[in-house]
Amino acid sequence: MRFRLFVIFLMISHNSFVSVAQKLSAGPQVLTFHSDSDDTEQPYGLYIPQNYDASKKYPLVVMLHGAGSNHRLALRRIFGKSNVGDETDVEASRYFPKWDDVDYVVVTPYARGTAGYQGIPEQDVYDVLADARRRFNIDENRIYLTGLSMGGGGTLWIGLTRPDIWAAIAPVCPAPPPGTFGLAANSLNFPVHFFHGDADPTVPVEGTRKWVSHLQDIGVEVSYKEFVDVKHDSWVSAYDAGFIFEWFKPVVRNPFPDKVNFVSNRYKYNKAYWVTFDRLSQDKYAEIEAKFEGPNRLTISTKDLDGFTLRLKGHPKFIDGKSVELKLDGTALISAGDSLISFSRTAKGWSLKSRDVRNTGLQKEKGAEGPIFDAFSSRHIYVYGTADNPDETERKARIAIANQAANWSYYRGDFLGRVMFFPRVLADKDLRPSDLEESNLILFGTKETNSVIARHAAVLPIHLNSSAKDYGLFFIFPSNGRYLVISSGLPWWMGAKDLGHPFVPVNHRKLAELKDFILFKESPEQIVSDGYFNSNWKLPDHSREAMQQSGIITVAK
Repeated sequence: MRFRLFVIFLMISHNSFVSVAQKLSAGPQVLTFHSDSDDTEQPYGLYIPQNYDASKKYPLVVMLHGAGSNHRLALRRIFGKSNVGDETDVEASRYFPKWDDVDYVVVTPYARGTAGYQGIPEQDVYDVLADARRRFNIDENRIYLTGLSMGGGGTLWIGLTRPDIWAAIAPVCPAPPPGTFGLAANSLNFPVHFFHGDADPTVPVEGTRKWVSHLQDIGVEVSYKEFVDVKHDSWVSAYDAGFIFEWFKPVVRNPFPDKVNFVSNRYKYNKAYWVTFDRLSQDKYAEIEAKFEGPNRLTISTKDLDGFTLRLKGHPKFIDGKSVELKLDGTALISAGDSLISFSRTAKGWSLKSRDVRNTGLQKEKGAEGPIFDAFSSRHIYVYGTADNPDETERKARIAIANQAANWSYYRGDFLGRVMFFPRVLADKDLRPSDLEESNLILFGTKETNSVIARHAAVLPIHLNSSAKDYGLFFIFPSNGRYLVISSGLPWWMGAKDLGHPFVPVNHRKLAELKDFILFKESPEQIVSDGYFNSNWKLPDHSREAMQQSGIITVAK
């Protein structure tokens, strides 16, 4: 009996010791999370306030670094700690100086280095957010987003594509990716604070002035500080003396605003507060303005939107069990007292519909919508073909193309450095069942040379004839909850000019600009046909005709 009690005592003592040993210290430090995108451990900077109390909810600030920077420097910057004297960024990255305590948890994603904040780096930001929520007691209504330069652009992109996460955003000298400005209306329900230097030679201040003016015009709560004679380092002034924490302090997210403005052209970004987009019009930005006029009374206007759902449970102006009166694009509708109300646009106009009603067959939806870049934005594998038993010279040439496509991490000089993303390259015969189930596949070759393409040949809508020369066919297609991307003939970067997102490796810069498919001759700049598949993943008639007239494409019936 005494032995058993002794063993129990040791177990309790051991568990207590482990618990104490695993407790994180207060102050600045670096943690990692496991990335499913490439099975790597990815770092992020973290600040834990002094006297952190796990029983208390804490506000969280997500800080996005700029080009040529990193997570450690970002943690210094937001606390107003610039480099000392002639100290370089490399030298400043090696240590954390002392700074005044704030009652916030702060995270600074590394996000693969200098690669912008779309695709894999964007997913990293959300992975860091999820890791912080798991580790700490975070106040969900006090989560804030800020960043500088490239990170300022990322602040706008991430803040506006998923606006209902953030209580406030603060972009500093922002360089947003293309397409961000069209989402400006999504900032209706949180304040935005811009900072910029009027002498910035890297990111012209006119861009920020345009943002501020437009947001003011559409009724967004926006503030702006422009620093006189300050160049690109406006973050020194913006984050000085912990200003940003004081600005964030009084702002609390309202998860149920009375009015929601939302704009999106992607199912990937289909939700804002109590509004969800269910069916988008092809190739257009869908828009909605939904407003409670009183208890269970709403006025809604839409543009280029074919289906949406209201999730009203928890809204203070929704009374459960009582009918809901709506005026939708001028049409009066009455719904039963359900908190989940869905609408579908028909030839006769809007109608109420059951949330369970779905179209049959293949269709564009969340996780299966394209465009091409979507397959490169999560876990993916580059697959070269061996189905035709190529000789050693040809096999090496195919491996070289696949390796070139997968090489995100080549050295781009001292400032841009490497993109720390490491996807796998495999032969078609070496794919495992888990690869097929869990990864998007970037497939090189044709149905004659790549066995994976051959297995899907019957369902794929287009094929490049094996005899075609000087042409490239590049397209995306959904398969069992994942994507296949077919790269037949010339690879997508062949002969392309060095255009596109400047933070991304050269071979990948065009990806974010591509649609669902492109057929080109000699270079992606010489387009034979490109565009989007329709809502049922079929070629539009004009694209089908152009493909067939080329004489080098087989089009599925």
